[in-house]
Amino acid sequence: MNAHAHAHAHAHADVRFDVHVEEAGDQGPLLLCLHGIGSSSAAFAPQLAELSSYVRVVAWDAPGYAKSPDPEGPLGLDDFADAAAALIRERASTAHVLGVSWGGVIALRLAARHPELVASLIVADSSAGSGTDETKAKGMRARATELAELGPRAFAEARGPRLVSPGAPGELVRRVVDTMAASVRLPGYAYAAESMAAADLRAELPSIATPTLVLCGEQDRVTGIEASQVIAGAVHKTAYVIVKDAGHLANQEQPGHFNAWVLSHLRITASIPEWEPPPCL
Repeated sequence: MNAHAHAHAHAHADVRFDVHVEEAGDQGPLLLCLHGIGSSSAAFAPQLAELSSYVRVVAWDAPGYAKSPDPEGPLGLDDFADAAAALIRERASTAHVLGVSWGGVIALRLAARHPELVASLIVADSSAGSGTDETKAKGMRARATELAELGPRAFAEARGPRLVSPGAPGELVRRVVDTMAASVRLPGYAYAAESMAAADLRAELPSIATPTLVLCGEQDRVTGIEASQVIAGAVHKTAYVIVKDAGHLANQEQPGHFNAWVLSHLRITASIPEWEPPPCL
């Protein structure tokens, strides 16, 4: 189902990223999926499987994550946004951009920096950045040290279970932990954590003009509902949805509900047809 591809993203004229992507679907507009800080393209398995009947789904492993090579030097939020912009330019004139958590922060910065590339935004379980709160920023910066001390597997086992609701099935918890363990490493994770710690998007959110769907798991214990409300309240054209029975990784915990909301957003913003795909034979 998922073809493997390598894309070359040009963040700046002098910096080149090799970025691994998973792709599915061969028709309709482009949906670019940007994962959270402890994850990879594997987080979007339910979106690659289901939404690819309607749109071309591309999910990256961020620079320095999973199958993407380590970047040559430190990356800030602008660099991650520019790398995502380069992926869009390679494939289409515009993309609908779905970002989860840290990926949502990248997506918002991408829309502020490259508005001509972003047809619409879907921002899930995200925030205006950890730089909005000194304690959060400090906690974010401490994570790279924790990863260095524990190693990816123990780090994932300590952090992973909090990313889903208390009632999440054990199989999902294991999948989330396994994905994190296979995705995070230094220095990429440290650059990502610093990009979050330094980010405070509150001033730029009102300038984002693209239609935006903001989703948040009802039981998100990581960024929380209030952080999503800040985004929804500041961006002009927003719809705001609470996903019931889901924690921070709403797209993985309640993929049916999540995908239905994304599809309804795309039907409005991308005019994708109101048809049901034939069952896979």
